Amino acid sequence: MRQIKLAIFGVLAVHALLPAQPTYLFLRNDVPARTAALGGSFVSMQNDPNILFVNPAGLTTLEHDAVSVSYLDHLMDIGAGSFAYAGTWEPIGPFAVGITYYHYGQFDETDASTNVYGTFSAVDLAVCAGTAFQLDASSSAGISVKYISSSIAEYYSTALALDAGYMYSVPEERVSIGISLLNVGTQLSAYGTTRESLPLDLKVGITKRPEHLPVYLNLNFHRLQDGAVDIAERVKQYSFGAEFDMSESLRMRVGYNNRLRRDLKLGTSSGLAGFSGGFGLSIAGYLVDYAYNSYGAIGGLHRFSISSQLP
Repeated sequence: MRQIKLAIFGVLAVHALLPAQPTYLFLRNDVPARTAALGGSFVSMQNDPNILFVNPAGLTTLEHDAVSVSYLDHLMDIGAGSFAYAGTWEPIGPFAVGITYYHYGQFDETDASTNVYGTFSAVDLAVCAGTAFQLDASSSAGISVKYISSSIAEYYSTALALDAGYMYSVPEERVSIGISLLNVGTQLSAYGTTRESLPLDLKVGITKRPEHLPVYLNLNFHRLQDGAVDIAERVKQYSFGAEFDMSESLRMRVGYNNRLRRDLKLGTSSGLAGFSGGFGLSIAGYLVDYAYNSYGAIGGLHRFSISSQLP
């Protein structure tokens, strides 16, 4: 078990240290359960404080001040969490702050003869703050700034980045469209002498609620800035999600992420990799969300969130 955990961590560390490769790849992962249950198709969703992490323009759609706390039970001993608060700050209007962290567990510090001298850990952290404003009755724009840090034992790196977003709504058609560009920035300090690029992500998505049907349908395209042979290859990086209103207190969710499925394919089989599901349950003024994301033969991830509107 420890060998498998070390192998997973080794892959993460190599990606962080290779030159000309994006680092801080944890920024591409979804921690909140609602986002993950929908396969990551969230860029055009509304009225959720966790929109800060995907499209800050969506902060204008919040009907009340709200707070959300999430936890991700990752593979092995890896754990992650997030916190988001969104409200109104009189000098600037809609405003939100958020934190995302990953803890990769404890590792033995050994020499070539496998003598153990102690332990060390690895942690990734991002702290962000954002705001948004109405452009007109139908559209809004938003921006957030984030400080990023990563540490492995006594080594560390830091970065500063911006997220920018746009949202357009057509209430009479029950449609919203979102566009965001995430992680535009630079490293302040690197693990070595070479500074790595940040994991840029250009997202475009649409949410539609069909007339007379209690469901939100989402289609998102991710990492559209990545190089591709042709447009067909580029649009294969899509995700789809559906959220069903079963009652006033219960929502069921399903999702699919095609990029994740392709990345997790082992041989000729992908199993259920890329598929996800979950629910949201309102209890005594709190919204409890759960999501399960299949990683195929590797296993699956469980996510939990608790959110509440504030007076």
